[in-house]
Amino acid sequence: MVNKVKGILMKYPLMRNNILREDLDAVIQHLQQDDPILTNGPYVKTFEEEWSKWLGVKYSVFVNSGSSANILTMAILKIRYPEGGEVIVPTLTWTSDISSVLQNGFTPIFVDTDPHSLAMNNKQVLSKITSKTRAVFLSHIQGFDGLTDELIIKLNEKNIPLIEDVCESHGAIHNGQKTGAIGWISNFSFFYAHHMSTIEGGMVCTNDEEVYQQLRMLRSHGMVRESNDSAVHKAYQKANPDLNPDFIFSFPAYNFRNNEIGGILGLSQLKRLDSIVERRTENLKRFINQLDSSKYRTDFKLEGSSNYAFNLILKKPDNDFVSRLMAKMDESGIEYRRGSAGGGNQTRQPYIKEILPENAYMSFPETEHIHFYGFYIGNFPDLLDEEIDDICNTLNAVE
Repeated sequence: MVNKVKGILMKYPLMRNNILREDLDAVIQHLQQDDPILTNGPYVKTFEEEWSKWLGVKYSVFVNSGSSANILTMAILKIRYPEGGEVIVPTLTWTSDISSVLQNGFTPIFVDTDPHSLAMNNKQVLSKITSKTRAVFLSHIQGFDGLTDELIIKLNEKNIPLIEDVCESHGAIHNGQKTGAIGWISNFSFFYAHHMSTIEGGMVCTNDEEVYQQLRMLRSHGMVRESNDSAVHKAYQKANPDLNPDFIFSFPAYNFRNNEIGGILGLSQLKRLDSIVERRTENLKRFINQLDSSKYRTDFKLEGSSNYAFNLILKKPDNDFVSRLMAKMDESGIEYRRGSAGGGNQTRQPYIKEILPENAYMSFPETEHIHFYGFYIGNFPDLLDEEIDDICNTLNAVE
């Protein structure tokens, strides 16, 4: 199968066949009703409940994107710390992790990358904690488990919330527990290229009842009626007797709701998510075992991985080799992203560079290496063994 990307034929795209005929048939069956509900309704509610069971948490709130999930999470943190403060964040992550921190009035404190998990260096996280630290916002990058027991224990001791971005790591495991069920709040994305897709979509998950009720309201304009706790309704009505109970707005909020089509797709795809994770993991091991370890890094933290993409990171800086490598991948129809997650080193990006010290990016050498000498290549369930072999042979042949 060949896909076109920007007019170029791609033999090996970043994603292939992530929405199947059975998913579309479930949507069509719903649409064939005389008057189907399309806005946020019972399928959304059921998807939230089934997702919570799969993840191992009490509460989940379905939203329109993983980026919206990030914003809602930071909005919850802002309710608790209206004065602001610091949030420890990765330098290698998607932009919305950082922009959501900024948009809610917090100061991002950047940490370099662990070369084995691609997440934040956990020891550096602990060294950056101050009296102003309000949370640690850790991204599980590319399907790897980004946590250590030491970090979890120390954060609990210091009473600092752990927020997990699991947008590209559905099903990753730490000590027998799914990532996203470990921290105070977690965020997921269901964009097309991820482990499962609702076209666009995301989920915010927590075991905290108060957070759950606030998320439900924040997702939908701040409307109190969106809370499913009668005690919350009564408290707001008592404090605001001059307002219509159906139109009390608790917070300056958003419209981040998803819809019934997203809920139907989510329920259909969730049924095979475990098998998707298993296949992606098998693919990763085959890729790593065949990749030339004299040229590329292969010493990744594979335990608990639910792989999102094949990481291709040069062992040593070599600009000429990178140029030949990209030319070979282009010629061979291998789609890739340079810099790995989200455009590489976030401290180089225009939106953040102006508020950081000059040349701040130089303080993060591991992320800098990945920025210039790191790539990722698509991994997906219907990628065949012989296709992985062909990709590896192509990469290994570059001199």
